Amino acid sequence: MTTPAAAPVAASGFPRHKVDVVVIGASAGGVDALLQLLTGLPDGYRLPIVVILHLPETRDSLLADIFRQRLAIQVHEAADKEGIAPGTLYFAGAGYHLSIENDKSFSLSCEAPVHYSRPSIDLLMESAADAYGPRLAGILLTGANFDGAAGLARISERGGLTVVQDPAEAQVATMPEAAIALLQPSLVLPLDGIRRLLLQLDTLP
Repeated sequence: MTTPAAAPVAASGFPRHKVDVVVIGASAGGVDALLQLLTGLPDGYRLPIVVILHLPETRDSLLADIFRQRLAIQVHEAADKEGIAPGTLYFAGAGYHLSIENDKSFSLSCEAPVHYSRPSIDLLMESAADAYGPRLAGILLTGANFDGAAGLARISERGGLTVVQDPAEAQVATMPEAAIALLQPSLVLPLDGIRRLLLQLDTLP
């Protein structure tokens, strides 16, 4: 396999890696981490962001409502066959796997849980890597299982940008540590650094 060429490095120290979409996975401690990470994204932020946060299957997700009250960008729950729009934060609903098709639309399914989780971070990231290739950024945050490590590895194989929350900062370090053990992420950053990266990615032409 040919190793993708390294991206130029901006003055901030982050790679100048142009992306069309960002996918984020989190589990235990994820609500607090996502609030720190996404609160304050400016009105007019262009990149779509797709988030999977592990949830109990027996309860409807209130994440879109919670974050809609706090963010300047559009926020809603991803729907089957829906096209991915710029400047929108999408959350996976409870009880369904969320994937991204090659036509850049969402797909929901009821396949078996992965790492005891449905929705699965791995399935989202792997499908997004196949759909977007190097124009994808994947971010893995705090969590208590191994979901997301294989997904980040697929993103890396396709030439995308891979980012892991610093395990020393994570509320639960299992998920970031599993990713770091499986691959060499592009970046390992605290939440403040990931937030600055998100802002930079949005400014690249």
